[in-house]
Amino acid sequence: MKHLTNKEIYASIKKSSKIETIRLNGLRWFGHVQTMEENRIPKRVLYMNLGTTRLRGRPRNRWQDQVRGDGRIVGGEGWKEQVHNREEWKKLLTRARNSRILHMPME
Repeated sequence: MKHLTNKEIYASIKKSSKIETIRLNGLRWFGHVQTMEENRIPKRVLYMNLGTTRLRGRPRNRWQDQVRGDGRIVGGEGWKEQVHNREEWKKLLTRARNSRILHMPME
């Protein structure tokens, strides 16, 4: 019996990986928060600057950095403007889900 890798299994059943699902949900949540009013707590926390310094060495990738990168992969440079147009944002998320753009191969 031949052993199948996780990558081969996910490809055969056409189901998104956990990583892909998490990344898509992050984009979806970001879009949800962007449409909120400025005084809402989630939106204020998203853009809050704590004023602390980061550790030495290569900086860790923050959640916002990951979402920003995923947004560029899915929608190009103007992806943030699509958030305010609900239909365009839904199309962007559907395109990302269907084309599996955010799929990261599992090793």
